[in-house]
Amino acid sequence: MQQGASSGSAFLDRLVAAAVERTRHEVRYDPTYFRIPYPGGDVPEGVGVCTDEVIRPYRAVGVDLQREVHEDMARNFRLYPKKWGLSRPDTNIDHRRVPNLMVFFARKGRQLPVTDRAADYRPGDVVTWDLGGGLTHIGIVVGTPSAADPARFQIVHNIGAGPKMEDVLFGWKITGHYLYEGPGVRR
Repeated sequence: MQQGASSGSAFLDRLVAAAVERTRHEVRYDPTYFRIPYPGGDVPEGVGVCTDEVIRPYRAVGVDLQREVHEDMARNFRLYPKKWGLSRPDTNIDHRRVPNLMVFFARKGRQLPVTDRAADYRPGDVVTWDLGGGLTHIGIVVGTPSAADPARFQIVHNIGAGPKMEDVLFGWKITGHYLYEGPGVRR
């Protein structure tokens, strides 16, 4: 594959470009609970966690994951994880939790196979990982190949040092692999 490989979808190509653009931003890793407006709310620009580097690229291409996740949780709360002790959805935080995004992407997008084949992970795919100790992580596959293996694409993610594009696809145990092209689109 070559630099900037296309996903084959105009939407996903825009999403990938928005994810790569995020690597130009200075973001301090900050998991603080913030009260944010709804819909279209965001934590302060200079802070964020891994989920914010999925939320912000989707927002840049017209998809408000805060609204989408909240609307699905409001209708189907029982299907979402209960690890946080909530009795109802919370528009300030639900979309910023990896386990909630995993349920949402599986329900509203397409859940793809988790494999150990680099070629199965294409630009625009969303991947989740288990970091151990109950910690989860999420990132977006982009069209830039790894220097070590040109068949493997890099990931835009934030694991503590701000948004980065790195060759980390197989760096941790993959727990989810998704394709989400926005409301109402399932391939």
